[in-house]
Formats: sequence, C-alpha cells, structure tokens
Amino acid sequence: MAEPAPPAPPAAPRAAVLRSADFGFTGGLIQGGLAFGQAPMGTVALRLDGKTIPFATDGRFLIGFGRDHGPAATVEAELTNGDLLRQALAIAPRAWDIQSLPTLPRGTTPTPEFLARRKTELERIGAARALRSPVEGWRQRFAWPVTGRISGVFGSQRIYAGEPGAFHSGVDVARPSGTPIVAPADGVVVLAAEAPFTLEGNLLMIDHGMGLNSAMLHLSRIDVKPGEHVRQGQRIGAIGTSGRSTGPHLHWAMMWSGERIDPQRLVGAMPVS
Repeated sequence: MAEPAPPAPPAAPRAAVLRSADFGFTGGLIQGGLAFGQAPMGTVALRLDGKTIPFATDGRFLIGFGRDHGPAATVEAELTNGDLLRQALAIAPRAWDIQSLPTLPRGTTPTPEFLARRKTELERIGAARALRSPVEGWRQRFAWPVTGRISGVFGSQRIYAGEPGAFHSGVDVARPSGTPIVAPADGVVVLAAEAPFTLEGNLLMIDHGMGLNSAMLHLSRIDVKPGEHVRQGQRIGAIGTSGRSTGPHLHWAMMWSGERIDPQRLVGAMPVS
C-alpha cells in the first residue's frame, strides 16, 4: 500500500499592511482639547500613541490632549484582516496665563494627618474616574452648569520663587453660595461626597461615557446620589465655598482617560446674562 502523502505545510500568515488614513476628526486637536473621530469600518482595536482607547458600535470615538501635551500624536486602527490604518496628528500649542510671584513661597509643608487623609481621598477620586458607564452624554453638545463671571481659566499657573505650582485644572464660575448648578450633559453619578474633601470640598463627579467625566468642586449642596442617571440641564447641586476655596464659586473640571480637558473648549463662550 502506498504511503499517504505528507500534509501540506501551513500557509504563511498574512503580513499586516500599514496604510495612512483619515479618521475625520472634528474639534480640538489642541492642548486641553477634545476631538471626535470616526473609526474605519472593520476596526477591532483603536489606539492613541499605543494606548488602547474605546470606540462606539458606530465607530465614533473621542481623543483628548492634556494641557502640556507635545506637538504630535498618532492614532492607529487595527482591522479585522490585521491591517493597520494610521494617522499622524499635529497638536496645536496654547499660550497659558502664567503669573510669577518671586517673593512668595509655594506653601507650607503638609502634616502627616493631612497626607493620610488626602491619600484616601485621592484613592476615591481615582476609583470614580476608573468607572465606565454605558451612557452617551459624550455625544451631546455640552452646556454650562451655571452662568456667571469666569473667575479662573484652565491652564493658568503661578510660579512661586521660581518653583511652579500646580496649574489650574478647570474653569471657575463665581456666583453666590446656594446658586443651583445643572448637569452639563447626560451621565451617571460616580462620586457624591458625603462629607467635604480637604481640597475639593463637597465633590460631585459624573461619568459621561467613553472615558469622559466631569467634576464639580466646592459645592454647598449635592442633590444627586452615586449611581443615579442624570440628564443634561437637571439640577445636581449648588455653588458653595467648601474645601480650599477663597470665595463662593463653581470649579468645573473635566478629564478624558487621564488627560485633563479644558471645559470651555466644549461649551464655548459664556452666555450673556
């Protein structure tokens, strides 16, 4: 009997093809900005500078750039056939409001008690930011939580005797204590402090989906609870001066996947009252 023919050798794996692409971005390819993109059909994985980022079933996605992001970034989509589509992005710089205070020290040395309490607070904030909710507030045009005088802008910074302080990570709106604030977009409450935090005071955080969240600081009152779904325009609390605050105002901060975003770039100019 004839010997059976040896099995055919396995086919060589198909080599991935790398091609340039246009992801159709709109919005802020700028420091502190948030941009909206469209992933190509057949995308199974999406990456920004090598870091995997989420995208919706219709291919829509967000990318954000922190205050000190460099001048370039790369978006890459992996397709079902293994091909890679890549787009190089130019990130526009911004001029920041920098104030030099050459005769003032940066601040006092924190006590061990403060550091221990602060560690617990930061862990709670980090855990809240890590939550991902199946909501689509990120698709909406964001609205101001409250209107009024802008008393602090994103990215501003003080230099104390040559030592940089932390930059201002949100936008401040000055209004009297008790002034209601509303949700800037749909979302889920991921943190509603039951007692004031050392710096943030009464802190409220909302997940808008796709890695984007809002934080409302220094509140006098919080009107929603963790896990509650909120709608754009719904009352969620009131302005106060709790925590480290020199007067009643709302500090509104936004973050996308660890990058601090300028809220003013999402909502535009403050409406005239």
